[in-house]
Amino acid sequence: MTTAQPLPAEAGATPRPEPTSLYELILQSLDEDQAQDIVSIPLEGKSSVADYMVIASGRSTRQVASIAQKLAERIKRAGYGSSRIEGLPAADWVLVDAGDVVIHVFRPEVRSFYNLERMWAFGDQGEA
Repeated sequence: MTTAQPLPAEAGATPRPEPTSLYELILQSLDEDQAQDIVSIPLEGKSSVADYMVIASGRSTRQVASIAQKLAERIKRAGYGSSRIEGLPAADWVLVDAGDVVIHVFRPEVRSFYNLERMWAFGDQGEA
């Protein structure tokens, strides 16, 4: 009697890419779209919502919206599925929920008002 073997990817079972690869894709995308002040906060042990939170700024509402939309497109093309986007069309603060990574893209004034880095860092980031 033989034991059941997992189906290979070619047989129709699409393996889900690793969260670290998604995280690296997100950082690369933000860099390519000239996002500013990119901060990454590991959430392991702090929240069950995601593995990472990434916070970035765009210079204008137009750039914030563009960064978020391109990011969602790249995530989907890379095989991670569709991301949820909240905050368009105002684009002062756009949230992209990619599952294992949550991305916040802000206009600088809005980012400093909410100061998510300080809220989530729990002392890890030092004093601002």
